[in-house]
Amino acid sequence: MKKEDKIVIAGFGGSLRKGSFSRKVLERSASLMPDGSVLKIADISKVPVFNSDDAREPQPPVVEFKKLISETDGFLIVTPEYNYSIPGFLKNVIDWASVPNNVFAKKTGAIMSSSTGMMGGARAQYHLRQSFVFLDARIINRPEVIINFVDKKINEKGEFADENAEKFMRDLLNNLVSESRAQRSLSA
Repeated sequence: MKKEDKIVIAGFGGSLRKGSFSRKVLERSASLMPDGSVLKIADISKVPVFNSDDAREPQPPVVEFKKLISETDGFLIVTPEYNYSIPGFLKNVIDWASVPNNVFAKKTGAIMSSSTGMMGGARAQYHLRQSFVFLDARIINRPEVIINFVDKKINEKGEFADENAEKFMRDLLNNLVSESRAQRSLSA
């Protein structure tokens, strides 16, 4: 396989907290990517608070993030749940990436969520899905990866004690890469 044939997926989200479970899920996803694909994890910690006055001349972290999304075949978001929704900083980078040009339009994406609670971030995931309907992204719907009680399922090294979680993660990543490859073929 030639290097240019490799499917490249941008990964972002998680939590800004060191050692966050969502970050560990994102990092584990990188190791579960199917053959012929790679996950590039974006650092969104330096993206400033969205201000539409600055949208025409955004700061370098915004430019870098938008460039990564634009240049990759698809994207993966892993989110925790804060107050029944997505973290504010995650919504912030999505807002930046959508103005003045929406880099998510027609882009294939997937969402995973994780939480120490019973719902596993399901409500946050559904809020993200609503945003991406408006942004005209092509979100892979199955399987849903909602990891509840993540603190009991993943250790400090990012290794899962839950084979089902990894199976669902692997299946979603396979579907994301497969659909991203199909979209690339359509665009060629």
